[in-house]
Amino acid sequence: MEKAGIPMYKDNVPDDQISPESLVSKVIATTAFQNFFNTIANGGFLLLFASIAALIWSNISPESYNHFWHQEFTLTIGGASLSHSLAHWVNDGLMTLFFFTVGLEIKREMLVGALSDPRRAALPVAAAAGGMIFPALIYWWFNGGADSMSGWGIPIATDIAFSLAILSTLGRRIPFGIRIFLTAFAIADDLGAILVIALFYTPEIHMAYLLGGVSVCVILFLMNRFWVRNPVGYLVAGIVLWYMVAHSGLHATITGVIISMFIPAKSHYNTDVFMKMVRERLEQIKCDGDECGYTIMVNRAHLDAVHSINIACSQVETPLQRMEHAMEPWVAYLILPLFALANAGVVLGALDPMAAALHPVTLGIIFGLAFGKPVGILLFTWLTTKILRVNLITGATWSMILGVGFLGGIGFTMSLFIGALSFSEPVYQEYAKIGIIGGSFIAGVCGYAILRWATREKSGTDHVF
Repeated sequence: MEKAGIPMYKDNVPDDQISPESLVSKVIATTAFQNFFNTIANGGFLLLFASIAALIWSNISPESYNHFWHQEFTLTIGGASLSHSLAHWVNDGLMTLFFFTVGLEIKREMLVGALSDPRRAALPVAAAAGGMIFPALIYWWFNGGADSMSGWGIPIATDIAFSLAILSTLGRRIPFGIRIFLTAFAIADDLGAILVIALFYTPEIHMAYLLGGVSVCVILFLMNRFWVRNPVGYLVAGIVLWYMVAHSGLHATITGVIISMFIPAKSHYNTDVFMKMVRERLEQIKCDGDECGYTIMVNRAHLDAVHSINIACSQVETPLQRMEHAMEPWVAYLILPLFALANAGVVLGALDPMAAALHPVTLGIIFGLAFGKPVGILLFTWLTTKILRVNLITGATWSMILGVGFLGGIGFTMSLFIGALSFSEPVYQEYAKIGIIGGSFIAGVCGYAILRWATREKSGTDHVF
């Protein structure tokens, strides 16, 4: 049995009964990227269940669904108060934490990940660009000149949780580089979607609040320069910045990305100091014979050494790493499912099925996601290999790139988010949800089928990116 492409291990098996090779495999399987991949992929399955629950709830009892998510909640801090519906708090409040985590992922990838080296980043960045341009053009072809043209940004997004969840079901037959490629272009796609929201879905700017937000950014910059590690300081500054941004005209969720850029990416001390401390503590762990056995709780010197190594590890870990690892489970297992539950409900009985299916908004989104995405990703990736004379990632084939391109057409979370910003007419929002669900479903099924066919003769050995 496999999960997200790595072997499963039983935690109740004592380590002395596991071969050294298995122990090494167990450690390798929990790399930082694999941990991120597993968390987001598992969250994708919760996202699916929440989406199905929203569809069932909204059609069994549309009154209770709408009443629950539109009841008012008021937050009062001092003399300031904010009153919004529950759905609004989820979309503008909790989703800020989602954008904060996305920002941390983008920053990490640009510093040390697949986007850190221009040559390595060329393919996923080009794929993201093609996967945004072609869907927007297809939507324009269906809606050009109509009052629904404002929804052009809906099909440009990729849902990283859903796409990684489907990829994880294919197990180890998928080359490791393909997982990196999909993750990298999905993150680059998220950055593009964030820029689109900031530039094209901002109705007006209030300069007084915008200047207030800039002042908070100056404080965040100073906190970064003086290496403030305590998350409470960033939380307080973030709340103030969120209030300023929300009243400036920009969408409040952009706050999450802004704050993430100021989170320190350097540790308390450098790696040389860390290695020196660890070596000194390891010297304290001395055993008679070849085996130490289970001596940690019965040998004070061993216990103190392990405790010191644990402190050293926490000190060498950067605030960016610490916050990203802390936020990933909350985003994957709570925030995104709640967002889907609040936004994926479509009252099908209130719509004319034929009119909804054939409306330009619905068709533009379906064709943009299910066909524009894979075509754009495949074409721009191919052009990049020819222009820059770079090869595909090791172990990948063009059929795999096409399959991953279809997975990029799963635009669920970000598409729903942009859809809520695009239209003031409720019926257009419902058409957009139908298009998003339909297009994402088609793209997911096609992507899974193509990847399964493309990897049918794979031995299951991972490849290096």
